[in-house]
Amino acid sequence: MPLNDLVAKSAPSLAPLPSHFIDAAVRLALDEDLGRAGDITSQAVIPVGAQSEVTMRARKNGCIAGSDAARAAFKIIDPNIQFAPERTDGDTVSPGDVIARISGASRGILTAERVALNFLGHLSGVATETQALVRAIDGTSARICCTRKTTPGLRALEKHAVLAGGGVNHRFGLDDAILIKDNHIAMAGGVTAALKAAQNAAGHMVAIEIEVDNLAQLEEALAAGAKIVLLDNMPPETLKEAVALTAGRAILEASGNITLETVKPVAESGVGFVSVGWITHSAPCLDIGLDFEVSR
Repeated sequence: MPLNDLVAKSAPSLAPLPSHFIDAAVRLALDEDLGRAGDITSQAVIPVGAQSEVTMRARKNGCIAGSDAARAAFKIIDPNIQFAPERTDGDTVSPGDVIARISGASRGILTAERVALNFLGHLSGVATETQALVRAIDGTSARICCTRKTTPGLRALEKHAVLAGGGVNHRFGLDDAILIKDNHIAMAGGVTAALKAAQNAAGHMVAIEIEVDNLAQLEEALAAGAKIVLLDNMPPETLKEAVALTAGRAILEASGNITLETVKPVAESGVGFVSVGWITHSAPCLDIGLDFEVSR
């Protein structure tokens, strides 16, 4: 089996994100929302001791992600609030579907509501757009992956949402893999010079990927021993040529202005991965509401 096919068919299972990533992000969001005096509206309007039951419901079709962040928002405000999920990350929902039922102190529920919905809506939006791309390339061997174009402070959560939508993660930061981009190549003196420098510097556990803009650069990269190559802004016809030229010697990733309308021909070219930045930085929020059920 060619190297591209072997890697492209390997996908990580969706494990829960470690809680310290979630809690740190949620606490920052709550601090931003509560300011210096807390929720003065709920303090003024809702009696002390009032209890309520509410539901989080989807208002549009989508894929759920961020349920643990929503839970954390309520638990940080009031550990006694009960958060009972009816959908988990990766589940698809339709309008009216219940995502979670929440019960407890009315003041606490209202105080945490917006932060919980912000995380759940945004991350579900990332998962939903990822899922749409994954479905669009069904039948090909390519996989959808994300980039470092993430919301500052939310990278771990957004990359987890990509997994929930059926995609895979690219590198998490500058420290976990070497990606030689066009500016690196220009400053280093060319494809071969940049690649050889990276190969000499990297430890045996560090992956090295190099970006190329044309087939001549691809040939040079392969001759210099490249094992992962990013094909930047190439049309599907050129991508097919690149796949044929590579002949399984390296993992190929296509990137650059990929949309839901253009992704299928790109994937059909035979590349192993299609990386898309906008699924994390520009995915529309999935419309999710918090509906009052019972007060006592």
